[in-house]
Amino acid sequence: MYERLSQIHNSKLYEFLADIIELCNPKSVFISTGNHEDLEYIKKRAIEAGEEIPLKIQGHTAHFDSPADQARARDDTFILSDPMPFINTKDREIGIKEIVELLRDSMKDREMLVGFYSLGPKLSPFEILAVQVTDSYYVMHNENIMYRQAYDEFVRLGENANFLKFVHSIAQYNMKKRRIYIDLRDETVYSINTTYGGNSMGLKKLALRLTIKRAMEEGWLSEHMFVIGVNGPNGRVTYFTGAYPSMSGKTSTAMLERLVGDDIAYIREINDEVRAVNPEIGVFGIIEGINSVDDPVIFKVLSSPGEIIFSNVLIKSNGTVYWNGKDEPIPERGVNYTGEWWIGKKDEKGNEIPPSHPNARFTAPLTLFPNLDKEYEDPLGVPVKGFIFGGRDSDTAVPVLESFNWAHGVVTIASSLESERTAAVIGKVGVREFNPMANLDFLSVPLNIYIEKYLEFGKKVKKPPRIFGVNYFLKDEKGHYLNSKEDKRVWLKWMERRVYDELKPIRTPVGYIPAYEDLAELFKVVLNVEYKKEAYEKQFSIRIDKYLEKISRIRGIYEKVGGMPKEFFDVLNDQEKRLLRDKEKYGSISSPFNYY
Repeated sequence: MYERLSQIHNSKLYEFLADIIELCNPKSVFISTGNHEDLEYIKKRAIEAGEEIPLKIQGHTAHFDSPADQARARDDTFILSDPMPFINTKDREIGIKEIVELLRDSMKDREMLVGFYSLGPKLSPFEILAVQVTDSYYVMHNENIMYRQAYDEFVRLGENANFLKFVHSIAQYNMKKRRIYIDLRDETVYSINTTYGGNSMGLKKLALRLTIKRAMEEGWLSEHMFVIGVNGPNGRVTYFTGAYPSMSGKTSTAMLERLVGDDIAYIREINDEVRAVNPEIGVFGIIEGINSVDDPVIFKVLSSPGEIIFSNVLIKSNGTVYWNGKDEPIPERGVNYTGEWWIGKKDEKGNEIPPSHPNARFTAPLTLFPNLDKEYEDPLGVPVKGFIFGGRDSDTAVPVLESFNWAHGVVTIASSLESERTAAVIGKVGVREFNPMANLDFLSVPLNIYIEKYLEFGKKVKKPPRIFGVNYFLKDEKGHYLNSKEDKRVWLKWMERRVYDELKPIRTPVGYIPAYEDLAELFKVVLNVEYKKEAYEKQFSIRIDKYLEKISRIRGIYEKVGGMPKEFFDVLNDQEKRLLRDKEKYGSISSPFNYY
């Protein structure tokens, strides 16, 4: 241990580790340098310690969390700061005192693991260094798949290494004492009595809270977004980022063409260009519903040899896995997060237990994906031409829309993002959840400041990206979806052409929509489908009353938030005026052909 640490000349690191070792009192300490032997050691110990189970396909392992530890623990996650709207906060002094007592002797009789990572490519303007301390081989195995090893960067930078700190302990795995505390002042996250990835893997969503705060202070954006490349005419590749609340089509969109990242993006202006990197090099994805027809790329990855961890799926008797929605017969028996499982098994409340948990996950390196874009490791990131925001909306938003300008997009699309709950989310199905930028769960600054900084970002950059809204879930009056799953391929191609002004849009009161003629051609070229005028009219009619209701809802929320920039309400009010004017002309629903 000492020999490895002595290569890093950083007093802040020594002090941090000395305090944590004394507090957690482990049996031994393993310092990972990220070399091949160290990575293999973690994988081997994960199996020996019973945290992972080897499967039939080479490189595949399975892990089970407790039935009570299957998702991000919103109610046990607190930011240690003054109160903020929409954010779980706790007094810092009280929180630190509590977590210190919980961590005391938490690693007794266990090995402490210390890993060094970089969020973003190393030696890049995006690089953010991090140290993870944990007593879980599973947690460190995940992070070794998901993040760039950076022991060498800590050695190179010495005292100049500035880093985020993450402390995790399984402890007694007592759900009543599960705590995830985010200390913004010290850029440290503490997590205890949990193993579920979203609660225990510090560099995932816990780090996002810390990097959002950094981004706000330094004038860049840390976003809950995919990064993709879309193929345009004559070999052109155009990059987009995309933010969608859960179950709104984010992963399926990210996988359509060139994959750079599926979940998080760091966005900066470099040399007069807005550029983005994926801070991760792996995917920690929801596996529910993935099948060979709708998700051929992911399905093939999950069915082939490679370093993949399956969390909370069903292990079949032959050593392969089954998950809900996999296109094969449901096995009669197996082992899942509840132990031995059989069809019809019920929990203590009498509810039938599905084969795998609805939030079951897979962890896989990006390099296993055949559609991985070759620019994903570019230290300067990829140039971003458009931001896409998508929600699950059955009755209001058109399938694809471009904002008039940056401020209009930030206010009426990104900050107004709502998504209807699905059965996978606890609570009443169909209720609209307000989720600005699909980032509300991870904010560590007041919402008004976050939106103000977003507006400022677009003003200070030379060429702000276009902002688009998409909605794959629009329904007709009988409750039938108006679009097929494949239609999103066409929306992407339209957006790709729009950022170069190659297609002329139709101006409506809520933004620019595609012209029928352009979509008819794109549907033919992309999907070999004849796109009818009646379909266009149904999909792209402006539901004026519904848009007015939405403005009223959103205004009400932000009036309560307080401290919003005047520009925000000006943009919202202007949209309302345009809609009211058109309501007088066209009634509660206006055909897109009214705007030709």
